[in-house]
Amino acid sequence: MKHFYLFLLLALGIFTKVDAQINIYDNVLFYDGYAGLVDEPTAPDVVRLRNDLFTKKLTPEILSQIGSYLYLDISISAACDNYDRIGNVNLALVPKGDLSYDPATTSRIELGRFITPFMNKNVAPNLVPYSYTNDNVVKILKDTYLNTLYDFWIEFELFGVPYAAQTQIAGCSGRNDVFFGTLNFITEQEAMIPPDNTFLLPLNFKKDLNNYAAGASDEIGTTVRTIDFTLPSQINNAKFYLITSNHGSNSGGEEYNRRWHYISLDGTQILQYKPGESTCEPYRAYNTQGNGIYGASPRTPAQWQSFSNWCPGSVIPIREIELGDLSAGSHSFQISVPDAVFVGGQGYIPVSLYLQGENTVLGIEHFTQLDFDYSPNPTKDIINVNANAAINTIALYDIQGRVLITKTVDATKASINISDYTNGVYFLKIKSEKGEKTKKIIKE
Repeated sequence: MKHFYLFLLLALGIFTKVDAQINIYDNVLFYDGYAGLVDEPTAPDVVRLRNDLFTKKLTPEILSQIGSYLYLDISISAACDNYDRIGNVNLALVPKGDLSYDPATTSRIELGRFITPFMNKNVAPNLVPYSYTNDNVVKILKDTYLNTLYDFWIEFELFGVPYAAQTQIAGCSGRNDVFFGTLNFITEQEAMIPPDNTFLLPLNFKKDLNNYAAGASDEIGTTVRTIDFTLPSQINNAKFYLITSNHGSNSGGEEYNRRWHYISLDGTQILQYKPGESTCEPYRAYNTQGNGIYGASPRTPAQWQSFSNWCPGSVIPIREIELGDLSAGSHSFQISVPDAVFVGGQGYIPVSLYLQGENTVLGIEHFTQLDFDYSPNPTKDIINVNANAAINTIALYDIQGRVLITKTVDATKASINISDYTNGVYFLKIKSEKGEKTKKIIKE
């Protein structure tokens, strides 16, 4: 219900913290996801990658308007699809300066997932609102170093199929358009210091989990996926962001059965949950087409919980899993849904996962008796260091905490040449008998 209340507050103009609404997509039209790419015009800054997928680069002007918090405000209206479909908003991390990208080979994270209702475009209301709280994404979009590596593109995705509506909905005969969609950023534009120590690691993007397809699980016959990853340095305040939803509408399929999901890190269970809301009644008004799951009369919460894995017209939860500080080295994430039954080799659980936190090497100074000055900053090549004690070693780290240069010194002055490295943010760590200290430098 949170997205409904946000929509209501915005409509009434009483959400006092909101200072800015940034339009990202304005009533874009999605087409049959199974058909070839349509040749229909889009706004100049919007690219149609597929019939079900648009993308748009977040310009410096857009990024500058984002403040301390971020909501994604979405509205979907019916064209010629009257079934519940999966939609989502994604963030693509495109190498800096690239004018286009291939979504199949580009790192992406899913920011939010939603389910359309069974909508008849001729019956009001034929528009449904959704919203997500994505405050953590502000740190990604505003991070100084990540902005030297990537351009951020926002994807708007909604897979629809018009075939049933072509015969069931008046005015849809022969049409292949399925949904209209609008996406706004809702934010408070206030001064903030851009971070430069945000750690981001995409781990799984909408990859289907099931027990019958090769590569969909660790082993055919089980519904388990293990994702191994290595951290180059300790990550503080680490969190997983996880989205799952069970699909498969055949008899006994995963959409209609709530299964326990077990999440583990390094062999220790850290979360268990069953998907589904306590009741789907709040979304009944949006389900205006009688071919849906609602029926003619309201159901009790117990009835909904006995079969409903999701509510058409609702958002799928983003599960934020707090991990504390994660040490450098090898780690293993695992999701297990042992009771899942994919009847007839059908159904799937799309899993999206990323890790976010704060890199301990970055922006952290160890306040000891040691201190040093350095110049110039920014620099193109040579950094000159002058310390208040004899330097034992001087080391250069990149933003991910990897050691690029280590130099042994036995003097209070030293220099280091970084001309071979790309432009961006780096860190100098100085060690001496008085301790150690790390400071940030910028290569341009």
